[in-house]
Amino acid sequence: MSQASYDVVPIGRVESPLTDKATAPKQGHEGSPEAWLVFDPAVLEGLDGIAAGDEVILLTWLDRADRDVLRVHPRDDASNPMRGVFNTRSADRPNPIGLHQVQIVAIDGGRMRVRNLEALDGTPIVDLKPVI
Repeated sequence: MSQASYDVVPIGRVESPLTDKATAPKQGHEGSPEAWLVFDPAVLEGLDGIAAGDEVILLTWLDRADRDVLRVHPRDDASNPMRGVFNTRSADRPNPIGLHQVQIVAIDGGRMRVRNLEALDGTPIVDLKPVI
């Protein structure tokens, strides 16, 4: 495998009441509380045109993931047969990029309140893209 590296710079952080990976929902639509996306002031111009009610794809860096994992029991359920991590939504993986489809509830300056986000408090935000 190539040893090339790539710089990914967070553009913000998640503020959420979720703090424990073990008790957080596996997917955002499974009972996650509303959360805030807090963006770095340097990127605020890039949020132009995004409005409450929009659905967006949020990319996060799952900074508490185990990056050495290649096989998992899906949904952390030992009754599920082991699978390759790239065939699951596990946070534990070599490059722990989180992919979340969220709905924007409100915008307050550089902060967006969202629903359907299962990311933990403090999770770095990597990017935001519109749902097409």
